[in-house]
Amino acid sequence: MNPVKSALPFALFTLVACAPASEPIEGENIIYTRIAVDGEARFGVVEGETVFEIEGDIFGEHGKTTRSHPISEVTFLPPVAPSKVIAVGLNYMSHLGDRPVASEPPLFAKYPTSLSGSGTPITIPPDANNLHYEGEMVLVIGDTASHVAPEDALDYVFGVTIGNDVSERDWQASDLQWFRAKGSDGFGPTGPFLVTGLNPDNLSLTTRVNGEVRQEGHTSDLIFDVSTIISYVSRYVTLYPGDLIFTGTPGTTTAMLPGDVVEVELEGVGVLRNTVVGASTGTD
Repeated sequence: MNPVKSALPFALFTLVACAPASEPIEGENIIYTRIAVDGEARFGVVEGETVFEIEGDIFGEHGKTTRSHPISEVTFLPPVAPSKVIAVGLNYMSHLGDRPVASEPPLFAKYPTSLSGSGTPITIPPDANNLHYEGEMVLVIGDTASHVAPEDALDYVFGVTIGNDVSERDWQASDLQWFRAKGSDGFGPTGPFLVTGLNPDNLSLTTRVNGEVRQEGHTSDLIFDVSTIISYVSRYVTLYPGDLIFTGTPGTTTAMLPGDVVEVELEGVGVLRNTVVGASTGTD
């Protein structure tokens, strides 16, 4: 169950006013997160093993308060609450197989309701037989973007986070659209951290299942780089602060089984970790 009361699919970035005075957050590689506190969503900044709650709008004026939580004790939520979640398919040569390279970024939509946090179980739907992991770098948009030129596109990236584009392959092959294959509840684990100041075109990406490496890639190998993706997406839909773009997965994937622990690691960001559970009992 979602630990946040009355969760909405659209971003509510202005936080409830905090009693303690806040102080500026400085630095190039700031580590943000979003956690559940007393049933409410709170943004925070990570310093060492501590999360300090934030006052204000992370995409505007904000500061660090004195309210803090040990990182080992928090419940992670998706790092933002986007208005939309866009994803790019077939964006690594190692994932193409015998399929041709597309002339434009192959896009599909996930749903904000598909998102979940690090530590939240991935539940296999009762009628799913072929549920796969897909470790990915995810872009977090920081400013309203419409008809953005490629040379300006990186200016609209607030930071990057980690995603697992959970995919039911049988549904993906049979359905008219990927409504359920990519957008079902829990099919978008993201986080736990959102980091600013990194070069999204130069990060290593690794997916492990039960500690065994299953995918390895580097964002420098994206067929359509970050600037191209943002420019192309913004031709057709307006991107707003907090919107997410999954950028594609490298290599091959296999089906997940109850009890599997899936970890996606992105250089400079951290590790997204989720356990797979069966639908019948909700246990391993």
